[in-house]
Amino acid sequence: MASVPVEEQAGGAVEFLRGLLERFGTDGSVTSQVHEDGLIELSVAGEGLGILIGPKGSTLLALQELTRTVVQRHYPSSEHRLVVDVNGYRKRRHEALARFARQVAQEAAATNTKRALEPMPPADRKVVHDAVHGIEGVTTVSEGEEPNRRVVLVPVTARQAPAAEPTTEALGEAAPDDTGPGAQAPEAAGQKVG
Repeated sequence: MASVPVEEQAGGAVEFLRGLLERFGTDGSVTSQVHEDGLIELSVAGEGLGILIGPKGSTLLALQELTRTVVQRHYPSSEHRLVVDVNGYRKRRHEALARFARQVAQEAAATNTKRALEPMPPADRKVVHDAVHGIEGVTTVSEGEEPNRRVVLVPVTARQAPAAEPTTEALGEAAPDDTGPGAQAPEAAGQKVG
């Protein structure tokens, strides 16, 4: 089967999202960007789009999976990754999650105590692993089965000696603008996202 250019696939995804916005009766613009590695990044912008984000980004994640499925159905040879963002929510969430992960990692290293974060989707776990990677004295491991898979922050010395049971960190204890698993997403530009 002939490979369809990635730009055409991105165009199909944009068309699908525009149709979805129309069905929801919302106004918004949809743009796409194709990165050198073939990643298709779709951005939806507009007012009153919190319905597309949902609590903790759950609706956004479902929207991304739905868009990916539509693209794969229309272009079966597609092997490109696809990411959907609404009003920059995903970027803000990942930045806040990375800040939170670094804070918890530093606490885990300082107290020599394992810290288990709440279950989160694979993309969020990757953000945590990447954020903690450069912090001396602590490492990360993923434990559990989907959908309850979580990141555990492990002090390096705790791997050599028995440590206390991991504690589950609640992101509600993080700074009010932090977002992550278990915390309510910050209100995006004054709109309700949940």
